[in-house]
Amino acid sequence: MDNRKELIIKAAEKHRQLTFDAERYIWKHPQTGYTEWLANEYLIERFETLGYELIRADRDPGYGKIPGFYTDIKTGRPGPTLCIMGELDALDIANHPESVNGMCHSCGHNAQAATVLGIAAALKEPGMLDGLSGTIRLMLVPAEEMIQLAFRNDLIKQGTVSYMGGKVEFMHRGYFDGVDLAMMVHQSSGGDRYDFVCGRGNNGCMAKTITYKGKSSHAGGAPHLGINAQYAATLGIQACNDLRETLQEKDHIRFHPILKGANCAVNIIPDEMVIESYVRGRTIEAMKRENVKFNRALAGAAAAIGCRLHINDKPGYSPEIEDGMFMELVEDVCRDLVGEDRVNFEYDSYSTGSSDFGDITCVMPGVQFSTNGATGTMHGIDLYLSDPERLCMNAVKAQLLVADRLLKDGAEKAKEIVAQYKPRYASIKDFFEDIKAFDMDQEAVLYGEDGSITLRFTK
Repeated sequence: MDNRKELIIKAAEKHRQLTFDAERYIWKHPQTGYTEWLANEYLIERFETLGYELIRADRDPGYGKIPGFYTDIKTGRPGPTLCIMGELDALDIANHPESVNGMCHSCGHNAQAATVLGIAAALKEPGMLDGLSGTIRLMLVPAEEMIQLAFRNDLIKQGTVSYMGGKVEFMHRGYFDGVDLAMMVHQSSGGDRYDFVCGRGNNGCMAKTITYKGKSSHAGGAPHLGINAQYAATLGIQACNDLRETLQEKDHIRFHPILKGANCAVNIIPDEMVIESYVRGRTIEAMKRENVKFNRALAGAAAAIGCRLHINDKPGYSPEIEDGMFMELVEDVCRDLVGEDRVNFEYDSYSTGSSDFGDITCVMPGVQFSTNGATGTMHGIDLYLSDPERLCMNAVKAQLLVADRLLKDGAEKAKEIVAQYKPRYASIKDFFEDIKAFDMDQEAVLYGEDGSITLRFTK
């Protein structure tokens, strides 16, 4: 082991208990997106105890109050800015045995956030910034899981946030201005074979809130006087399912709606039914194209039953594509840390899940890789952290070593990665201009007095 690697690993090990304690606290205090105040305050206190000055999202004038913060660690020498992120939010999953108020970190974000704290502590150790150039930005971000769509739509209407996802919101607030490249480690339950895994990318997604409105009446005595919104909703879902054979697998399109439930008693014709869904896809173009087809099917179902229909579409997350050169560097670091046979990076593998890290990779080179050390199913009721050494400490060490590799020798490697990257958008401003196309909020079926019906399934 060379002297530099030994220094970095010793710095990480010195603060292992701080990392483990943070992981346990955040696990025991789960809160969902844009409400993660307990984890936020816990981490703020520890970052400030370490001596960091923070830019806090709850104290930023001109914007609504939300959790999350970042801090810049300057090496004292000019160079690019590397952002290392962790996520704060939990999931709604009431059936998990350790859920709190119906919430649990079945996503593993508790370990992510603890990992960033461990990195922050290690970087305070003597010699850690020696020979590095540029800046390391450590960031804790809210609301990666795009859930509770009604709540987030309300936050948008109130002006608290402008976007569903935390990283997109942070981009909007300028927190990624001046950042040149980014990375983060997600936690995984991929078994004992590998310590580190990574694929080439993920689907993007957009968020849909679909509201069918009918007319209530007595379900037994006068059903002919009602218009059943539940029937219209289930017919709309069936129509969308019947489009599946028109979807090409190369586009990785996924449409997975949930019915939010009737708002009336069993002896009343339901007059409203809300559906929440995503449209996921491998490219922004595919998502835009297929969403029109889904909206047309949903509107046709409303017209068939005689319901009104309101469609609220919001930009979700862009497709995520890891930078190949950056990915190779991370893979090399991981192999050096744990051994070649413990690392599995697949350069032609794409997940049909989604993450707002994809929005970051639209404008800068980035890599999101994963550490194993949990058991059960991600997002499942059986997900538990089983090996904090692999899950947390491997993540702390790997990211410190990657940062060192990127920023040493005048940040030569970081500059090379940035120079060769071809972003989808030339700027963050261009990114926001394009994703406006996903934003639609309108009545999708209009009934004329003359008996005509107009379907409005695009803007």
